[in-house]
Amino acid sequence: MRPTPNGQRDFTGYGRNRPDPRWPGGARMALVIVLNVEEGAEPSLPDGDAATEIALTDGIFGEVPAGKRDFVAETLFEYGSRVGFWRLHDLFVERGLPLTINACAQALVRNSEIARAIREGKFDLCCHGDRFLRQFNMNEDEERNAIAKAVQSLQQTLGRAPLGWQSRYSPSERTRALIVEHGGFLYDADSYADDLPYWVDVAGKAHLVVPHSFTNNDNRLATAKLATGAEFYEHLASAFRVLHAEGARSPGMMTVSLHSRISGQPARFEGISRFLDLVATHDDVWIAGRSEIAQHWMAEHPPVTP
Repeated sequence: MRPTPNGQRDFTGYGRNRPDPRWPGGARMALVIVLNVEEGAEPSLPDGDAATEIALTDGIFGEVPAGKRDFVAETLFEYGSRVGFWRLHDLFVERGLPLTINACAQALVRNSEIARAIREGKFDLCCHGDRFLRQFNMNEDEERNAIAKAVQSLQQTLGRAPLGWQSRYSPSERTRALIVEHGGFLYDADSYADDLPYWVDVAGKAHLVVPHSFTNNDNRLATAKLATGAEFYEHLASAFRVLHAEGARSPGMMTVSLHSRISGQPARFEGISRFLDLVATHDDVWIAGRSEIAQHWMAEHPPVTP
């Protein structure tokens, strides 16, 4: 496969000629589970922002006007870091399952216990920015500095650099070039375009994209597109069954995205536990951190240059 020129839309991708990923052990599919650690990095009046962030919470939109603190939304975020993170963390630790942490740097600065758990657990680490910043509204220097600040903060808090990047909101047209310029990243996950990693061309350099999922994502619950943890389980189970069946002839990758303040709520947590029970009944699934996926792809499917 040839890298796609940066900035050009690609409606073809692999098409009918999808590569065999050659997942370890001959697995029929790879599974990546991402936990977004964002609580404490969201906009809030105490941090000098114009309004409280309410997105992806169970708060009531429009109830509290801009300029006034929304204590419902604030404390729903706090639940994620005080309780929800630990409920999910313990689940994955007890089962010995890999977990990719999408970390907003400021969230870890504000919660040293979570930072210590990530260090001790040696979880896969992806940079999710410093705060909830809309990079598409920044100029080039602002965005360059925001990327550097986030990485430096994670290095100070965790003692290691993140291996991946995923923007908190939509990236700008420059984001991919700026993270390549910064260096140190194996991949970015600022795409939802495929079930497999793929290469793109960034200023003459091959750069790997490991797609994220906006569909197999518990944001479906916080936005009321799905009502219950049971519905989310069925949603994930359906995706898993399809990809596992397809894997007999064309192995793919499934990514599941979780948030502490959403899936960490007791009423939703059971759905995640049930999904892991389903996965555990299959011995031909490679559960991996997203950096492991990137390293595997680089080794098995290096870019083909013109």
